[in-house]
Amino acid sequence: MIPRPEHPNPQFERKNWINLNGEWEFSIDYGRSGRNRKWQEKEHFDGVITVPFCPESKLSGVQNTDFMAAVWYRRSISVPKGYDQGHVMLHFGAVDYQAYIYVNGKLAGTHCGGYSSFSLEITDFLHEGENQLTVCAEDDTRNPMQPVGKQCEEYYSMGCSYTRTTGIWQTVWLEFLPASYIRSVRCLPDEENCAVTLIADCQGQGTLMAEVSYQGEPMGAHALHCSGGQVTMTIPLAQKHLWELGNGRLYDLALSFEEDRVKSYFGLRSVRLEGERFLLNGKSVFQRLILDQGFYREGIYTAPTEEHLIQDIRLSMAAGFNGARLHQKVFEPRFLYHCDRMGYMVWGEFASWGVDFSDPRLVHTFLPEWCEVLERDWNHPAIIGWCPFNETWWWQNRTQCDSTIRMTYEATKRLDPWRPCIDSSGGFHVVSDIFDVHNYDQDPQNFRTCYQTLSDGILYDRFPEYQKYTGGPVFVSEYGGIHWDVDGSEGWGYGEGPKTEEEFLCRYQGLTDTLLDNPHIMGFCYTQLTDVEQEVNGLYTYDRIPKFDTALLCRINSRKAEIEKE
Repeated sequence: MIPRPEHPNPQFERKNWINLNGEWEFSIDYGRSGRNRKWQEKEHFDGVITVPFCPESKLSGVQNTDFMAAVWYRRSISVPKGYDQGHVMLHFGAVDYQAYIYVNGKLAGTHCGGYSSFSLEITDFLHEGENQLTVCAEDDTRNPMQPVGKQCEEYYSMGCSYTRTTGIWQTVWLEFLPASYIRSVRCLPDEENCAVTLIADCQGQGTLMAEVSYQGEPMGAHALHCSGGQVTMTIPLAQKHLWELGNGRLYDLALSFEEDRVKSYFGLRSVRLEGERFLLNGKSVFQRLILDQGFYREGIYTAPTEEHLIQDIRLSMAAGFNGARLHQKVFEPRFLYHCDRMGYMVWGEFASWGVDFSDPRLVHTFLPEWCEVLERDWNHPAIIGWCPFNETWWWQNRTQCDSTIRMTYEATKRLDPWRPCIDSSGGFHVVSDIFDVHNYDQDPQNFRTCYQTLSDGILYDRFPEYQKYTGGPVFVSEYGGIHWDVDGSEGWGYGEGPKTEEEFLCRYQGLTDTLLDNPHIMGFCYTQLTDVEQEVNGLYTYDRIPKFDTALLCRINSRKAEIEKE
């Protein structure tokens, strides 16, 4: 049985695809010398691995948690007769970090970045019948130019850094495309005018046809001749079905271009900031978010099954949260799809930890991959904001490079001017649409005192010498993190852990009420959804078992906030 058999990208789905997950030959290249020794020409690797799980994970069958400078994968792929009448595309959901792709011993392409997806056309490297696909992935978690997120730079997990991920960790698949095909499509929903604008990029000449439906009922269509490159069309929608929290109404989108057929979808909704408020479809919505790091005991970065992705959203919503910060990791499109259909808002983030924020050279490795993430995930209605950096205060006592932060913010707004962008969550803001802070004060009274001065336009900040609040939306994007260990391990959380469950819930409610009651705060994000390895401050255990009465948490979290009241 193929692990993770579902289509990896429901927003751009064709019927003619082959899932390449499953057993691959595998070898560890500790000296990173394999390319010099021409391992790409080897006919056999001694080990095996289950893709798409990283070799550090139990589900991979390897479970090697040491540093691996390079890893190699090999498998055969079968190509039918007539393949060269069109295009054969090879897709990788994610490979950490520097990937070299060989087909029949020849280099077909490379990619730098451990979190963004990439594709290669490999038609010219193939022949009819069996072909050999070889992948080399080089990884250096300790390289200050390489984003690693919460991957630990020491051998043992420690603090809020966990087991590393090396090599392939998302689905690999093949697509067989006709001579003329659709490269990509961008959907711009217009909630006010009940319409959608499509910007499609096509290869070849022909008629591009777009048909929109809702629950099987036609909503609109448009056809346009295309001579290659980009075309733009606007489709008025017969009925308005808004994407809302808890009700992710989605329009189906069927695209055809000559022989190419693509299935997609979009949500009709608007997001914007107005004064101190965040507006969804023109209504003030308080962001009740949970910090979700997307780690799994047996798969590490990779969910064991699709049901595990759905489960995490359900657990969050059951506790009264309406969304999440997808923290220090780029989550797979399949997870975002379920956020879309369940009406669950998320912040798209990047795995910025591990890099030297003080070095201006960082922009050369950071920005290209971040832009790839923006391009891939742009169409998801569940994504209501972007956050490329987190806690950029300093790196080994060196201050952040403001120009890198600014350039990344400006690039984000150029690619997506419709969503808000936080330049650095909890860091030193350079230019940001939202002023956000992290505050792990465990005393509810002290915590409340921090935000009482907002009525006078003064915001408590741990770093007043570096930045000053000058008005606008306020987001407490990390708080809580209360230590609660149900297994008796030597794990940690923020502050001194409560002695009883009653004390925990009293502290939790006191902290949360502070933010809900303040008319100048637009949202919060509690740390965190689940325990992760040694960090035991989740509302659920690492195995997704509730620590507390979920219904009680829901009552605390879900009551109307002051900023939502008319």
